[in-house]
Amino acid sequence: MASLIRDPFGPAVVMRKAYGDALVELGQQRADVVVLSADVSNSDFSFMFEAAFPERFFNVGIAEPALVDVSVGLANAGLTPIANTFAFLFSTRALEMIRTHLCYGKANVKIAGAYAGLSDSFDGPTHHAITDLAILRSLPNMTVVVPADPRGVRLLLPQVAAWDGPVYFRLCRNEVPEIFTDEYEPEIGKGVLLMDGVDATIICCGVMVAPAIEAARRLRKEGIAIRVVEMHTIKPLDGAMVERCARETGAIVTVEEHSVVGGLGGTVAEHLTATVPVPLERVGLNDTFAETGPYAELLEKYGLSLKGILDAVNRVLSRKKLHAVEAVS
Repeated sequence: MASLIRDPFGPAVVMRKAYGDALVELGQQRADVVVLSADVSNSDFSFMFEAAFPERFFNVGIAEPALVDVSVGLANAGLTPIANTFAFLFSTRALEMIRTHLCYGKANVKIAGAYAGLSDSFDGPTHHAITDLAILRSLPNMTVVVPADPRGVRLLLPQVAAWDGPVYFRLCRNEVPEIFTDEYEPEIGKGVLLMDGVDATIICCGVMVAPAIEAARRLRKEGIAIRVVEMHTIKPLDGAMVERCARETGAIVTVEEHSVVGGLGGTVAEHLTATVPVPLERVGLNDTFAETGPYAELLEKYGLSLKGILDAVNRVLSRKKLHAVEAVS
């Protein structure tokens, strides 16, 4: 298998800048793409699209419900709108319009949620987006995509624009390392096998992909072969990949920058319960709000770290051994 992972990782890149570059590139390729903002274009870097295509950019002001409804109108006129605001606002203030006008109406609108997870760290728990995956994936007709690095942003955004119907594209505020090589070619709806192994599987998404890989590399030095799968599409979940990993490795750890309730861990747990039940551990915020503070310190404090992943792998391996003993007895 060709290596999909840089070793070492490439230099850190601000994901917002990668997104702005990808928007401009998409605008050059597709004249039907229009971009909207709820007055946060300088924050999410959609201003780069405005500078390149001012006639195709619309600032609706600090009015997130209106952002969604204007986008729906443009979609009904045959355009492909990409609406931009902070992730927590899509899953709270604009939720009714997303539910009824995007999802129920099957509008071809793409919503790009900036500052997701804990990355809006200094604005505190009101601005942290730690329940957005759970809320938005629960809506019928909604597709949920979470890129992990700049290449992921660049390759997945055109697919998001081409996807039929509503899509939530979740983006980090801060710097992320360049994880993937030129061999990485993601496809919406399909998990990506990054590292193979037989002892357990880590299924991860977004900014937690890099520490998941580091954890697997460290464990490999100890003789523990961990499989790593990037699940950039939370919905529709690649259920076949989840089942395969469960059968072949017998234990799974999910890792996400989100609450353990309802996000990647929740959807994997739901699928395993109905198909191939195996020991499962979830790394995420343990059903709690987070504090205000430096981003890296918040990730560490709430277990979204190398240590948190290693601890979860050790727990799931212990449960796997117990499960095997119980199966024999």
